[in-house]
Amino acid sequence: MFSCAHQNMNRIAERFQTLRGASKKALLPYFTSGYPDCAHVEEFVKRADRLGAGVVEIGEPYSDSIADGPTIQQSFHAAIARGHLLEDTFEMVSRIRDSVSCGLVSMVSYSIVHRIGIDKFVRDAADAGFDGVIFPDVPVEESRVCAEATGDAGLCYVGLTAPTTTSERVASIAKTATGFVYQIAASGTTGERAAVWSDLGEAVARIRGFCDTPVCVGFGVSTADHVRAVCKVSDGAIVGSAIVRRIGEGLSTSSSNLVDDVESFLSDLSSGLTAA
Repeated sequence: MFSCAHQNMNRIAERFQTLRGASKKALLPYFTSGYPDCAHVEEFVKRADRLGAGVVEIGEPYSDSIADGPTIQQSFHAAIARGHLLEDTFEMVSRIRDSVSCGLVSMVSYSIVHRIGIDKFVRDAADAGFDGVIFPDVPVEESRVCAEATGDAGLCYVGLTAPTTTSERVASIAKTATGFVYQIAASGTTGERAAVWSDLGEAVARIRGFCDTPVCVGFGVSTADHVRAVCKVSDGAIVGSAIVRRIGEGLSTSSSNLVDDVESFLSDLSSGLTAA
């Protein structure tokens, strides 16, 4: 059984258990908090949940992100320019928590967390209604402390592995992670790519050799075909930049149906799950 620290914060584990029991895979969409505003993000999350998304990642805007490509960075800058704050994210999640059943994960730079203090951040995240956290840039020497504090707050600690991660490091990440392990499908920053990494199956198998925790794949996953390819070897597909780009395109054309447009794209991505 894969679980988080406390039973009342187990939506992520429960969702993956249900999916595995039904031999199904998960779509994990990503939205930037505050982009274009929190009201829209609330609706995006609700639509994703209605379509059966297993987990939704909510990215916290940060001006100096090192892991994100230009599409997500642009969304960060737009949200920050509007005055978006971390407190706005927590308030938004509190408003929608009772209306969605999917797991909610905060993807946030450790620079923000370190400034606040890890214990306070995870307590506030848990109180808001988050079920897990991803710190994409946490220093190796801080990772175990972060995992322990996260577990103590009742949250899942999602570990990331990359194509360049050594087997020794993969073992450590796999044994520390709860909820799921995030396998990065390509070196570099986030962003859409023409094809998924050819050695992905080998990378996922390496993680499975150290734990039974679900493995989900992101970075470059942007089409239903990508979702299908990823889900042949993993438990779920994470899609971020492709979704954020469509939000930006809708804003640039002053789309009056932005939420519907995003839902339509999510539905198309979900067709890859059925194919898988």
